[in-house]
Amino acid sequence: MAASALAAFSATAAAAEGKSHLVSFPSRSLSFASCGRRLAAATGPLRAGLLSAAPRRAVSASASTVVGTVAVGDRLPDVTLSYFDSPDGEPKTVTVRDLTAGKKVVLFAVPGAFTPTCSQKHVPGFVAKAGELRAKGVDTVACVSVNDAFVMREWKESLGVGDEVLLLSDGNGELARAMGVELDLSDKPAGLGGRSRRYALLAEDGVVKVLNLEEGGAFTNSSAEEMLTAL
Repeated sequence: MAASALAAFSATAAAAEGKSHLVSFPSRSLSFASCGRRLAAATGPLRAGLLSAAPRRAVSASASTVVGTVAVGDRLPDVTLSYFDSPDGEPKTVTVRDLTAGKKVVLFAVPGAFTPTCSQKHVPGFVAKAGELRAKGVDTVACVSVNDAFVMREWKESLGVGDEVLLLSDGNGELARAMGVELDLSDKPAGLGGRSRRYALLAEDGVVKVLNLEEGGAFTNSSAEEMLTAL
């Protein structure tokens, strides 16, 4: 008798549970749909902004296709960068517009000051080839990194860089974001955080004429030799 009562109770509970699910699913569906419509109406401009920014965020160091926001033919975004022109001086600022106005400028970016590839290969390569670049009509050779101006000054001193290459600080990553070349290295043990992908470009009067954009921090086509070949 106890067994039959237990079976009856189980059957009743199962039926009630099934009924509850059958009733609740449509109501949940309606609730989510209505919420979705209300959310879409309320946040339409925000969603549009996020979608338009998506191409900038879509690239990571492990991406198989190198795609950046800025392309050949585009004008460089006008942001303010900082630098020291002497070891004992005060930090100065320059806008990208002023840096490139009426000039041919080679601008190359590195993921970080004092990092091995940047210190041993990328910057020394442009220092060594600065004279050849100027012989081909380049007015200024500049390096930019997401480091503060004080770090960039110390890095310049440690490398013995003179007037061959101007070292610029994109301390807040504004240029990297505006160009769509951010590089998220927050998962690395060195604690690099948000940086810039490595690249080298030639701008004439602020317009990009040559762009050698690397995949993440790789160093394959953004060297001074590659830029000389492109000129």
